[in-house]
Amino acid sequence: MTPREVFALVGALNSTALRAAGDLGVTKGFTSSQRTVLWVLWLTYGSFYFCRNNLGVALPGLQDELHYTKSEVGTVLMALKLAYGIGQFINGQLAEHWRPRLLLALGMIASAALNVLFGWATALYFLTFVWACNGYVQALGWPPTMRVAANWFPALQRGRAIGIIGTGYQLCGALTFVVAGWAADRFGWRGALYVPAALVVVSALHMMIFLKDSPDVAGPAQSSTAMPASSVGENILATLSNPALWLVAAALCLLDACRYGFTDWGVTHLKEVQGASVSSAAFKYAVLPFGGIAGAYLAGWATDRFFAGRRAPVIVGLLLVLTGLTLIYDRVIHWGFGASIVILFAIGFCIFGPQVLLVGTLPVDLARRGTAAAAAGFVNFMGYMGAAAGDKLTGHIAQDYGWPFAVRFWAACALGGALAIACLWNVGGRRRQDSSDPQT
Repeated sequence: MTPREVFALVGALNSTALRAAGDLGVTKGFTSSQRTVLWVLWLTYGSFYFCRNNLGVALPGLQDELHYTKSEVGTVLMALKLAYGIGQFINGQLAEHWRPRLLLALGMIASAALNVLFGWATALYFLTFVWACNGYVQALGWPPTMRVAANWFPALQRGRAIGIIGTGYQLCGALTFVVAGWAADRFGWRGALYVPAALVVVSALHMMIFLKDSPDVAGPAQSSTAMPASSVGENILATLSNPALWLVAAALCLLDACRYGFTDWGVTHLKEVQGASVSSAAFKYAVLPFGGIAGAYLAGWATDRFFAGRRAPVIVGLLLVLTGLTLIYDRVIHWGFGASIVILFAIGFCIFGPQVLLVGTLPVDLARRGTAAAAAGFVNFMGYMGAAAGDKLTGHIAQDYGWPFAVRFWAACALGGALAIACLWNVGGRRRQDSSDPQT
């Protein structure tokens, strides 16, 4: 893929999103400036996934060449999640004090460099260290994104706005499977690291040119770019003393264990149980994020449209459906190509619909004033603790007990997430935009 082709792909993604948004009316009600910020955030945060989800495509070739067990590979995957989670908590505080554009650029360029370095490595401990570092710099993405979103969008627009941003990382997640799968077939497993890294660098340049941290004139949902009055310690205390955020964090912890079971181990699972090639399995798994695109947008829209801003009913319903789908997944994939595509699309819908609400919309809603990015960082920290444990446990269970037990573990996690968030069933609802937005 030449530099000209890389630039063309990034430009096409952004222009396609803008045209589709206008045709479908998904940004109706937003100002011109809000739409510009929305779609830059859409592409920018989505691009992070090119250098995060790509390892799942590289794993089969990496295992064949370097002869690592599933448990050892699980340790590498776990390292990213642990470092990412810790980074979310730390960077959630940094995002309240540093300019979001600078944090986003730093995270994207560093992640691209670490992906290239990972491709040069062979020793297990060094691979684990590099991928953990990648996890930390990847965590420079979401808190700044949520700070900019909180600056630009009031509460009654936020479910839809963050839902749209969520479709970006679903689309880029799908493209990661396609691009990395093609690169792995053409250049070997290391190509699945190098080609996505080039895309991320181009997207970082695009973001630096077009993203604006906050409006020029403060409004109900915005604040100036001045540093917040509260200290880091005060922000941490305000975040950790919020009991509702702990329930959101527990639910995301369990959901992310299920989510990354599918996204990190799914290609390997299909390759082993179906005897498929890496590119064929990756192509099938590209459908899962496309289901996520629909789920991310429609879940946020439904909470604003039908539940007056209450997020819990939609989250609980989707997680219960996800539990059922996961329980039948290991059987349905043996029914043929069409059945595999349908169930992966449905699973993607039911994973990312609640995930976007849990990781962005609901924490920002529940955050105390001036702590929106910190709240999102804390909840995402807990989510990735669950993802880290889930990756390690999935590798262990699949190796020692077989894939059917690993898939049932994913289902149990989804059910646990539904039970946790059900405790917030009546929390939220329509509120005054000028009095309760967590400005940051």
